[in-house]
Amino acid sequence: MLSPLQRHLTSVFLKIFWRDRRSIFFSLFFPVIFMTVFSFANSREQEPIAVGIINNSASGVATEFAEMLIESPLFNITIGEEQRLRDELIAGDQTMVLELPETFGLNLENQSSEINVVVDAAQVTQLNLIMPVLEQTLLSIEREFRDIEPMFSIEIEDVQARSQRYIDFLLPGLMAFTLMQLAIAGSGFNIVEYRRKGILKRLFVTPIEPGDFITAIVLARMAIVLVQLSVLILFAVVLLDIRIVGNFFAYYFVVILGTIVFLCQGFCLGSLAKTQEAIGALGNIVIMPQIFLSGIFYPIESMPEWIQPVAQLLPLSFVSTGMREIANAGATLVEIFPSLIGIAVWFVISFVAATRLFLWKEVAN
Repeated sequence: MLSPLQRHLTSVFLKIFWRDRRSIFFSLFFPVIFMTVFSFANSREQEPIAVGIINNSASGVATEFAEMLIESPLFNITIGEEQRLRDELIAGDQTMVLELPETFGLNLENQSSEINVVVDAAQVTQLNLIMPVLEQTLLSIEREFRDIEPMFSIEIEDVQARSQRYIDFLLPGLMAFTLMQLAIAGSGFNIVEYRRKGILKRLFVTPIEPGDFITAIVLARMAIVLVQLSVLILFAVVLLDIRIVGNFFAYYFVVILGTIVFLCQGFCLGSLAKTQEAIGALGNIVIMPQIFLSGIFYPIESMPEWIQPVAQLLPLSFVSTGMREIANAGATLVEIFPSLIGIAVWFVISFVAATRLFLWKEVAN
């Protein structure tokens, strides 16, 4: 239960924060730009694979084979002369070129023909993705020519409605990053600024304790963060059609816990730094590694094995993992219990450090 002093301080800090309209605007502007760009990039349809065909065979089978490839929506087929198609391949206008030999299709029963595939060796990664698609298409065409029924068919059963779009994966991580940046930058810079202006020194002669001060500023800043994140979620769900599968109460519960943790970390940095330049440098030391190691833009499991244990223990990793499991998989608070334990441990560490390092009287020269 909040004391009257804590409630009064909270209302005072809220008024102070709301006056900084420019900071509030830009803290919303950049996440909106990120989400919009990734949403449009993700909404692009897969373009057909550009494939050139050099037909050296005079058989009708070769012509029919080329026509069946043209009908496939997976490929953009160009039939032409060898030199022209090879030049287009080198120029990047073709992904690969298929060269049909003279014997292609002359004897389907007893003779197989070898199709020469001309590729750019620099596109090895792309080739590894395309070749299975091409081989499967050629196999289907061969079955039609030979009138052979496939031995089996594959039926896909979806047992859980998980989001497959990258933007849906990105949103929880981007939200976690936003609340971390707002919390650490807000509380850390505020403490340094209050100390520089002598506000903390004047508060020292009042009955206010460090715990009261930190509690009030945490509550005020958390209210600001929740409003900002709510605006971002509304923008993502309504305008970008981003899906949040799980319970919003559980989602916001993790957001609140994460905000408290990062606010306390901001207080620690603000207590260690003496100037605005110093708090900026310390903030980057804390924020930058977590941006790349906490699974915001790609899963932690895709990182090198030696770094994964460290990445999984970062506070932003616990927060983003919990938010992502709720948003994308519909997980409950019980199911994300390991993430909640990690957040709770970081909360205890951060709050104790914030109250121990907090100084009233020291003023930067």
